[in-house]
Amino acid sequence: MAEAHSAVAFSFSVTSEGLDVNVNREVLGLIFKSGVTSWKKRLGRFKNTFRTGIYPVTPMGLGFIVTLIASMKAKNFAPRITYLDNIVDTMPKVDIYDNTVNIFGNVFYGVVVCGAFTFTIRMMLRVLFTYQRWIYEVRGPVSLRTKIWLMFVKAFRFIGQEPLLTSFQGALPKLPVPSIEDTMTRYLRSVKPLLDEENYDRMEKLALDFKNGVAKKLQRYLILKSWWASNYVSDWWEEYVYLRGRSPIMVNSNFYGVDAVLIQHTPIQVARAANLIYAMLLYRRTLERQELKPIFVNKIIPLCSSQYERQFNTTRIPGIETDTLVHYKDSNHIAVYHKGRFYKVYIRHGGRLLTPKEIEVSLQKIVSDRTEPCPGEMHLAALTACDRVSWAKARQNFFSKGKNKTSLDAIEKAAFFVTLDDEPQSYSDLDPTKLNKFSRSMLHGKGYDRWFDKSFTLVVCSNGTVGFNAEHSWADAPVTGHLWEFTLSEDILNLRYTDDGHTKGTIIEPLPNPIKLEWDISTECQDVIQTSLKVATELLNNVDLYILIHNQYGKRLMKQHKISPDAYIQMALQLAYYRDCKKFSLTYESAMTRLFREGRTETVRSCTLESVEFVKAINDPSVPRKKCRELLMKACNVHQKSYREAMTGNGIDRHLFCLYVVSKYLKIDSPFLKEVLSEPWRLSTSQTPHQQTDKFDLNKNPEYISAGGGFGPVADDGYGVSYIIAGEDVVFFHISSIKSSPTTDSERFSKNILNSMQDIKQMLESS
Repeated sequence: MAEAHSAVAFSFSVTSEGLDVNVNREVLGLIFKSGVTSWKKRLGRFKNTFRTGIYPVTPMGLGFIVTLIASMKAKNFAPRITYLDNIVDTMPKVDIYDNTVNIFGNVFYGVVVCGAFTFTIRMMLRVLFTYQRWIYEVRGPVSLRTKIWLMFVKAFRFIGQEPLLTSFQGALPKLPVPSIEDTMTRYLRSVKPLLDEENYDRMEKLALDFKNGVAKKLQRYLILKSWWASNYVSDWWEEYVYLRGRSPIMVNSNFYGVDAVLIQHTPIQVARAANLIYAMLLYRRTLERQELKPIFVNKIIPLCSSQYERQFNTTRIPGIETDTLVHYKDSNHIAVYHKGRFYKVYIRHGGRLLTPKEIEVSLQKIVSDRTEPCPGEMHLAALTACDRVSWAKARQNFFSKGKNKTSLDAIEKAAFFVTLDDEPQSYSDLDPTKLNKFSRSMLHGKGYDRWFDKSFTLVVCSNGTVGFNAEHSWADAPVTGHLWEFTLSEDILNLRYTDDGHTKGTIIEPLPNPIKLEWDISTECQDVIQTSLKVATELLNNVDLYILIHNQYGKRLMKQHKISPDAYIQMALQLAYYRDCKKFSLTYESAMTRLFREGRTETVRSCTLESVEFVKAINDPSVPRKKCRELLMKACNVHQKSYREAMTGNGIDRHLFCLYVVSKYLKIDSPFLKEVLSEPWRLSTSQTPHQQTDKFDLNKNPEYISAGGGFGPVADDGYGVSYIIAGEDVVFFHISSIKSSPTTDSERFSKNILNSMQDIKQMLESS
């Protein structure tokens, strides 16, 4: 109750002498500072909105241009614009030294003309960004058209101020809707290597009937949406792929990342946690101020930054039919879980962020606390790991009032969630299976020690190693990866530790204690929690996760042979899958569409006619190695072309997905769309991006790279493969599957990947 007493700013009592009022000036001072901080943030948001709205013109430049045009208008040097001049003439005039001057009108004229100038520049940038041919010329001869285009982009981009994070949002083009003809052609080509002649003829007929039938009507609605909405895919993708899913999001949707395992960090858990929490708060402040640099492709073309908005202060709320994402403008605390207890930990005091040392002291109080968890509290977070309907009903029945609602609000409104694990995790060259255990812990933990609904959970193990678990609906992995890269580099390069392993710095002033959250969990609710825990335990025990550290060679050798590293690895995966399952399968590779406003992802179908031809050839000893090399180069070139088509809005699957959604709204049954959307992705792959910050050079310090992260399998009889090309000579593969499947085995698949990588290398060298 100490925190409750200190929160009272004033008290009063009625005595015989009148009303006796006692004011706690310290608390009132804190309230005043909090108000000042809040208003500073509002003014900062307004300033940033204004700066991004007039980009690339600077506020100073805007003022100068307005003044210049207003002065020219006063001297009658400005051109006459009939409608605008009519408005100016109606404005009140001011007498100055016996002269009547239309100051307000001239300034208004200057603002409108300058606004039109800024708008024109932004529209020209948007038109320039719609040009996509440059992406096909990144590693080849550059056409004259692309050179001229590049010159104009640079000229308009660098007219004025350095861009803020969202400066280019208004200039990014909308995602185009591909034509039905193009999508049908690409789709049929993508399934041809997977179907026998009879089934292919059947699918070809279904596609033709669809194209000549309902497709035109569905396409018209989709084009209408593309004109009206910022992005014709993203809102439906978020809703129907993520938020309307009723199965558990643990393993099935959430993904994970692990530490920079090649570096020795402090073994003190609370010290490592404090540094990383502080680094994440610095990142959040950078986001709020829009000081985070936007990411550019080839340092020229900006990527959409809209997904960053919900990185902090965000939670997923369960519903009976659909979940909702709730984002709060700000949060002054984080939620912490340790040994079955939940805590609310303040991250600001007196209008400033707590220092790492102050955060360490707060966390140490939690670790030193010997208070037992409330009945049902230890396994409470298992509710977020079970199916969404059960969690939604439990939330409504047991957490809608009283202590439970207050404590749940503290978790859901936190900046992010932190778990202080009571077990160590590590990596060892001598025992690679330790990384498997580490990654499993980050993917699902014990099923009750991560809050899977928060935008992300920072997990700090008892020996100081760290990782994260991220909810997927609010953004894609590269956005969380950007935060993770910033956090680890800030910890390694700037914050660091004292010789005895503690955080640096001092405690500036007395701090508020962590608040242990109180719960009143009924017996009925405890039964629901235990049922959820059983579901979560069965799910996580069925995950087969294996991490392959391929350090024989990396992208250095791939580039020496003039092959895209991503295409190279995708061909190795095709070879490995064929050897593992004795067949080919529909393969998913994620590609970003953030060249467009509010873009997220598109699918690259990596199993192609060319990749199949290469795999069959390299498995046939009678085929000359030179021929295999030619087939590999051809397959990689086709893959790169498909990847670029996906990035530039000419993919297959998001278009078909949206056509299917429209058909459901219109209650139109399409056998073609129904079959396409039900096809299983037995091999689902994704490359983990890195070097999204410029804080360090991996060529000089390859040990700084994170070991990447991964996700659960998409199909019950398939594999999920995430890989990170770590520096020049190492590739980490995170391979997941289901133990109960008789056809898959993650360790076996990892061996097939290893052998495939080695066989391709030998083939290239021998040819």
